[in-house]
Order: sequence, then C-alpha cells, then structure tokens
Amino acid sequence: MKILHPPRWKPARGYANGIAARGTLVFIGGQVGWNAAQQFESDDFVAQAKTALANVVAVLAEAGGGPEHIVRMTWYVVDKREYLAAQSALGVAYRDVMGRHFPAMTAVEVKALIDERAKVEIEATAVVPDEAA
Repeated sequence: MKILHPPRWKPARGYANGIAARGTLVFIGGQVGWNAAQQFESDDFVAQAKTALANVVAVLAEAGGGPEHIVRMTWYVVDKREYLAAQSALGVAYRDVMGRHFPAMTAVEVKALIDERAKVEIEATAVVPDEAA
C-alpha cells in the first residue's frame, strides 16, 4: 500500500488524500452503530461511530483483512455540527478500532439515514493483499 500525497500540499490530518494498493478488493456496505442483533445500544454519536467502525472491521475480517487494509471510507452523518463538536472523542474512538491507519476519507452531511436512530453510517473499500487473504 502506498499513501499518495502530492508534493507541497499541506499534510492531511486524520485521512489520506489517496492510497494505491494491490490485492483482493473488498467493498463494505454502509454500517451503522448497532450491534449484531441490529439493535442500537446508544444514541450517542461517538458510541454509534465506534460501533459502526467495529462493524466495518468485522465484515472485513470475513475476507481475511484488517483495518490496515481499508483504503477508502465514506462517512454519512445526519448532523455536521454534532460530528465537528465530537472530533476529539471521535479521534479516540477511531484509534481504538482502527489504530493509526488513516485511509482516504470523505464525510458528508445527509438529511437522514434509513434507520431513524442512526446518527452515522460508514461504508468502506479495502484491498487485502493476496498473501493476507
């Protein structure tokens, strides 16, 4: 995996501008912050985000991959202000699940998510190296 960062660009913080990788492509559908029984245990934004990340990692594990193989994530949040206000706590939760791996990421505020209690939905793309799969 190679991080792509054009010369003279300001450093990206908490994400990569791009990643190049070879291996088995894994596409992970949007995961929300519910447990394996599809029940929310919290209405707290950070708690839901941490669970959604853990769900992404659990799906990826089925393909033999780990957080370090994620090359792209898209976060859909229903409240941009809540997302921005939670940055510090969100960073801690993110590192608890993902470590210090920061793929290319996009965050988008949306009007609503399909499940009324969901505050965040995260989808991801991973590339699991052939020797790891």
